[in-house]
Amino acid sequence: MGVYELVKGDADRGMSDLKNTSMEIEDKDVESAFEKLNSPSKSGADKGRIPRRTAAGNGRLVSLDVFRGLTVALMVLVDDAGGLWPSINHSPWNGLTLADFVMPFFLFIVGVSLGLAYKNLTCRVLATKKAIFRALKLLVLGLVLQGGYFHGLNSLTYGVDIEQIRWMGTLQRIAIAYFLAAVCEIWLKGDDKVNSGLSLLKKYRFQWVVTLVLTALYLSLLYGLYVPDWEYQIPTETYHSTSKIFSVKCGVRGDTGPACNAAGMIDHKVLGIQHLYRRPIYARTKQCSINSPDYGPLPPDAPSWCQAPFDPEGLLSSVMAIVTCLVGLHYGHIIVHVKDHKNRLLQWMIPSSGLVVLGVALDFFGMHINKALYTFSYMCVTAGAAGMLLVGIYIMVDAYGYRRSTMVLEWMGMHALVIYGIVACNILPVVLQGFYWKRPENNILRLIGIGGHKA
Repeated sequence: MGVYELVKGDADRGMSDLKNTSMEIEDKDVESAFEKLNSPSKSGADKGRIPRRTAAGNGRLVSLDVFRGLTVALMVLVDDAGGLWPSINHSPWNGLTLADFVMPFFLFIVGVSLGLAYKNLTCRVLATKKAIFRALKLLVLGLVLQGGYFHGLNSLTYGVDIEQIRWMGTLQRIAIAYFLAAVCEIWLKGDDKVNSGLSLLKKYRFQWVVTLVLTALYLSLLYGLYVPDWEYQIPTETYHSTSKIFSVKCGVRGDTGPACNAAGMIDHKVLGIQHLYRRPIYARTKQCSINSPDYGPLPPDAPSWCQAPFDPEGLLSSVMAIVTCLVGLHYGHIIVHVKDHKNRLLQWMIPSSGLVVLGVALDFFGMHINKALYTFSYMCVTAGAAGMLLVGIYIMVDAYGYRRSTMVLEWMGMHALVIYGIVACNILPVVLQGFYWKRPENNILRLIGIGGHKA
C-alpha cells in the first residue's frame, strides 16, 4: 500500500482525503457545499457571491490546495537551505523565523479542511471510527519515518531500537491535532441556524469551550508546574560504552528557558528522556554553539543542559498545536456558512489581525514567541499569519481566478504527504543510496558529490 493510499478518504460517504498533514477535500463534497452557498437570496441579489464553479472549474476550493502546496514548498526550502542560511532555519529558542511558520500552517489547513469535510454527517459513530483509523495510520507512518527506522544512510543501516525510539514527531502531532479537532467537529456543534457572526459562534460554542480549556490547561501547566533538578546521560565513546552523566540545576516554577521549562519536564517523566529528539534546537543558541545560530562545537563555558534531548513536538506543546487546528476549523466554518466574498474575507481578516496583534503584544510583555514550547503568543501570531495568507491566496485564486501562476503549488498541495515523505523523511536518499558499486559508500549521491562521509 502506497503513502497516498494510507490517507485516502471514503468518497462515497462524503468524507475527505487526508493528504500531507491535512484533510484533502473531496470535489463532490465541496461542490455540494458551494451549491448550497451559492443559492440566490430571496431578493435575487447575487453580487459578490461565490461563483457556481471556482477556479478549479469543478467547485473545488483551489486556495486550500495552493495554501498547502505553498507550505510544502516552504518546508522543502527551509529543510534544504536552512543549513546554508541559518537565519531562515528554526529559531534556536525565542523568536520567529521563516521555518517556524511551517508546522502551524499545516495544522491550520487541517482545521480548515475539517470544517468542510464534516459539514454533513450521516452517522457520527462511523465518522468517528474513520477519524480514529486515519489518525492511527498517520501515527504509525510518523513512527516509521521519524522514530529512527532509517539511520546510517551511507552504510545502508536501518531498524528501530524500541528502547531508543522517538515517540513524538511532526506526523504524530498532526495526527493528534487532526483527531481531536475531528471529534470536536463531529460531536460538538449545535443545530442553530447561522445568519450572523454571533450565531456562527453560538453554533460552535462548545468547540470554543474546548479551545479555551486547552489554552487554560497549557498556560497553567507551563507556568504553574514546579521543575526540580534533573539529570541525563550520553555515551562517551560507542553506543554500548559507559555514559557521562550531566546534572541540571532547576528548582523553579514558570521558567521558559531551555533547561527548566515544564514542557521538557513532562516529556522526561511521561515519554522518557531516551525517547526524545536527540538534536535539540537549543544546541544552536549562543550558550551551546560557537557557530550560533547554526550548530557547532560547544563553548568552553557551555551549560550542562546543552546536549540534553528535547522534543520540539512534545506532549505539552502539542496542546497548543491542537488549538491552532481548532482556529483553522473556525475559518472552515466561515467558508461553509458565509456566502459572499466580502463578508467571508471580513470574517477572516478580523480574527487574523486580532491574533497577530495579541501575539506580538504578549511577546512584548514577556510571554515570548517560542516554537519549541509552542507558546500561546506563538500560536496567536502564526495562526493569524495563516489566516492572512489564506485571505491573500483566496482573493487571487478563487475570487479572481488567477490560477495559472499557482498550478505547481496546487499540484504540490494535492500530493503533499508523498512529497513530505520523499523530501523530509529520507525516503529519496534511501532509494538513491540503495544503488551502489561494490561498497555502500559508492552510491549515486556520492558520485554526484552529495552525501559526503556522514553516517
